[in-house]
Amino acid sequence: MTHSFTILGEPASKSNSRRLVRSGNHVRPIKGAKALKYASDVHQQAPQLMLEGNLKFSATLFYASLRPDLDASVLLDALQGKTYANDRQIKEIHLIHAVDRKNPRAEIVIERME
Repeated sequence: MTHSFTILGEPASKSNSRRLVRSGNHVRPIKGAKALKYASDVHQQAPQLMLEGNLKFSATLFYASLRPDLDASVLLDALQGKTYANDRQIKEIHLIHAVDRKNPRAEIVIERME
């Protein structure tokens, strides 16, 4: 069975939205404000599916400009616990970078692999 849905808002890149935080004597990178907000938006908009088994993930990520890197890692993380249990279930990924200045979004198709 195939599941299609759209997440509104500009997809955030995990690699480009990190900030460093000191914890005792250690410095570690954590998600930046943009990535945290996008993850929250995804979790609110995503359908409650809890798909099981190995999954194929396809998405067209519509950014407001050509500048952002094509990166679905924040999106994949944010769908955990709602659309599927863990992003380790994703065994195949297809991504397309597109531009829609007025309506950035992620159009997603997830299907179970046989």
